[in-house]
Amino acid sequence: MGRKVTLATCSLNQWALDFEGNLTRILKSIEIAKQKGTTVPFGDGVLSTKDTCLGSEICAELWNPRSPHVDMGLDGIEIFTNSSASYHELRKADHRVNLVKSATTKSGGIYLFANQKGCDGDRLYYDGCAMIAINGDIVARGAQFSLKDVEVVSATLDLEDVRSYRGERCHPHMHKPYQRIKTDFSLSDCDDRCLPTHQPVEWIFHTPEEEISLGPACWLWDYLRRSGQAGFLLPLSGGVDSSSTACIVYSMCVQICRAVKDGNSQVLEDVQRVVSDSSYRPEDPRELCGRLFTTCYMASENSSEDTRNRAKDLAAQIGSNHLNINIDMAVKGMLGIFSMVTGKWPQFRANGGSARENLALQNVQARIRMILAYLFAQLCLWAQGKPGGLLVLGSANVDESLTGYFTKYDCSSADINPIGGVSKMDLKCFLQYCVKRFQLTALISILDAPPTAELEPLTDGKIVQTDEADMGMTYSELSVIGRLRKISKCGPYSMFCKLIHSWKETFSPSQVATKVKHFFRMYSINRHKMTTVTPSYHAENYSPDDNRFDLRPFLYNTQWAWQFRCIDNEVSRSTEQCDFIRFEMP
Repeated sequence: MGRKVTLATCSLNQWALDFEGNLTRILKSIEIAKQKGTTVPFGDGVLSTKDTCLGSEICAELWNPRSPHVDMGLDGIEIFTNSSASYHELRKADHRVNLVKSATTKSGGIYLFANQKGCDGDRLYYDGCAMIAINGDIVARGAQFSLKDVEVVSATLDLEDVRSYRGERCHPHMHKPYQRIKTDFSLSDCDDRCLPTHQPVEWIFHTPEEEISLGPACWLWDYLRRSGQAGFLLPLSGGVDSSSTACIVYSMCVQICRAVKDGNSQVLEDVQRVVSDSSYRPEDPRELCGRLFTTCYMASENSSEDTRNRAKDLAAQIGSNHLNINIDMAVKGMLGIFSMVTGKWPQFRANGGSARENLALQNVQARIRMILAYLFAQLCLWAQGKPGGLLVLGSANVDESLTGYFTKYDCSSADINPIGGVSKMDLKCFLQYCVKRFQLTALISILDAPPTAELEPLTDGKIVQTDEADMGMTYSELSVIGRLRKISKCGPYSMFCKLIHSWKETFSPSQVATKVKHFFRMYSINRHKMTTVTPSYHAENYSPDDNRFDLRPFLYNTQWAWQFRCIDNEVSRSTEQCDFIRFEMP
């Protein structure tokens, strides 16, 4: 009897309810595995063959404190399988890999990790990373981000390596052994002495900027090719958020061209169907971007030449079909209807109007942009004599969703949003990466400009409205607050207690209290907006996504009376302690 076995694991781009397609991909993976000479069957339970023993655990069990592989290893099971559905989050891959490695580090063994890949019809993107590990080392790995529908990784390993590893470390003490299903079958071949075994490989992890470039781009491609639409339309404002969405679409085009160059026939077939040209073969990402991507700058009397030029320059560098649209006529028409009914004409605050008038005038601009975006998405290709319609892309980031700093049913309302789960700070780093990776130098001026919605009148042609001033806090502060609220499960008082220590070098207790109260007022007032927010790519574990990850009420008591009173009491105590210390000092 031999001692070496060839095993395989895979990543499949499955799609919810696509029974025929899912079966085809499963059969294809089995066919590839057989071609590679693998012999290991998959199934539930513990299988005892003539030469080894196999066990399986499900996706979530790998992440649990007491995973089944621990007890299985102590009971002599040598090969563990995991058919997983582990979705992508920024900075998560190393944690997943370390879990697989640690599963075989303490007690030895071989671990086969299979994972879903692609967009299966939801906000999640499954990022593959199929891998095989033995005794704490990764010996085979699949891609984390790939346009391949089927990917199989295999490795030939020596079972005696597991046994010798365990001989020094493991002392089985199972109270109740696993029930074995004995099979008259051997995974190894008697004549395997000359069969080479796989050696450990180094796992090179993507940076967060690379993850933003690749993950949402793959998600967008899956959505586009399965939606039956002919491309994307994006309102491009010349700011960080919409520019990030544009760069992700460009990255998608780069990956498509690379996949076609590498011989991926499925991607070629899909892109030919999307552009309605059976002879088309994408080679230049900019040229492909011009076919798939339409951007539009929607100017109003409050827009500046600076943002118009930034949007135009970026569109030229990525190759998108760029449009300049002026919305003033539509805004005046809408306000004219209101004035005709009420006899009133609202004014901006800068022109003597009230806060209510000022906000209403900002919202009407934002909502008209949404209506125009969908109009152009439906008829843009029709006007060019081309078939199909376009998917509208949104570009509100996770921090703005958290505070509700966007207009309900404005141009953040779209079909999908690739950056809705990404923080503003990460997006800025991503754009810096794009400057170097794709030579998109137009992004430099976009990064240098202050974030602004440009919904209020300019002063001498210059912007006076900025996002951070409107929100009452910086994007950096929002990222900290967002993680404390969601990951650390902090309410107002517990968040205040944490921040007075972590922000003590920057803010006094009373200033921290003001920021915490302001955030929770804004959060509770605007929480209802998350019930209708555009479906977004899930990228952060502090996402306020109302669909799955942050199921909270959308009607709050915005006064937070008890919590805010506790904060005020704590501020008073802190002030008294500081006064006492100053009094006692010589």
